[in-house]
Amino acid sequence: MNKLARAGEGRWHLPRHAHIIVYEAERGDQLITVYDCGAAQKPPSAQVIGNLVRVRAEHELDPTVTGYVVRMRERSVLEAQDDDHFVVVSA
Repeated sequence: MNKLARAGEGRWHLPRHAHIIVYEAERGDQLITVYDCGAAQKPPSAQVIGNLVRVRAEHELDPTVTGYVVRMRERSVLEAQDDDHFVVVSA
């Protein structure tokens, strides 16, 4: 998982104000890109191809033309459910 801090096997810490950009591809899979903060002007912390199945932490969801943006509002963890399915849960 690129530069995200590990929270255990198949788990990575997300910053409190992380932005998760989800691009939905025609094949049904997604490109999930994690930024530490929307205001920070730096490269993404992680990119993964898979599906963001669910977000179980305080967040805002904004649809875009190509997918959606998840703006996290609390510390959370990105968990791998299997090779290409992920959920976000409260930390």
